[in-house]
Amino acid sequence: MRGGRPSDDGVPLAVDRLEVRYGARTAVASVSFRVEPGEIFGLLGSNGAGKTSTIKSVIGLVPRSGGSVRVFGADPATDAVRVRAEIGYVPESTLLYDALTPREFLEYVSGVRGAPPERVAERAAAFVKAFRLEEEFDTPIVALSNGTRQKVVVVAALLHEPGLLLFDEPFNHLDPRSVRLLKEILREYVVGGRRGILFSTHTTELAEQVCDRVAIVDAGRVLAEGTVPELRARVTGGGTLEQIFLRLTDEEEGIRTAAQSVRPGAA
Repeated sequence: MRGGRPSDDGVPLAVDRLEVRYGARTAVASVSFRVEPGEIFGLLGSNGAGKTSTIKSVIGLVPRSGGSVRVFGADPATDAVRVRAEIGYVPESTLLYDALTPREFLEYVSGVRGAPPERVAERAAAFVKAFRLEEEFDTPIVALSNGTRQKVVVVAALLHEPGLLLFDEPFNHLDPRSVRLLKEILREYVVGGRRGILFSTHTTELAEQVCDRVAIVDAGRVLAEGTVPELRARVTGGGTLEQIFLRLTDEEEGIRTAAQSVRPGAA
């Protein structure tokens, strides 16, 4: 126990009343949720809802203005080395060293993390085969397609087997086979109970297919949280996750009106 509360040491991620502000603008306002061991937890929201700012505050890339974040009990603001050793991160925008090949990039990333070379080589070979990267593995990254670059970023996040994966729109640019493969990889990754995944998306279908629990985020706040059946039971009319999302964000009627305003022949 710490301060009368249960320890978060075994919890991949605990976020409590998180606030993130950029000057006068509040990007995240008192957001709370937990990613439990063995769980894929989704942040579902429109562009600008605060999902990326939440994830970046967990990593420590942006300072939090209030609240707390704990990764297996450690605070990224005061114990950055320990926290980053536990994290695998796929950002919304792919950032790679263009002059390197995928092989060189993965060797660099694993070297920085101090991962065992033999285990890294074994896992890298398995990922290269799974994602069909054999022909591109020794090609400079600058010459690769966006989809292939995204595969490399995903592999880099998974390579050292971190306890917490932070995936911000990880399916961007991926082809249908790779999307299905990544879904299966994520499900297999949390088998066994210790690891957890925080998955950010603005696509309701992906959230419904991939996540065990979902937090619907709008304007920096969590509007509702739970499994899809739980959310369906709480929202009048139930329906798909898309319908639930649009009702909670008060967008359903507005979308219908906007679509009608631009139909052929509309004034």
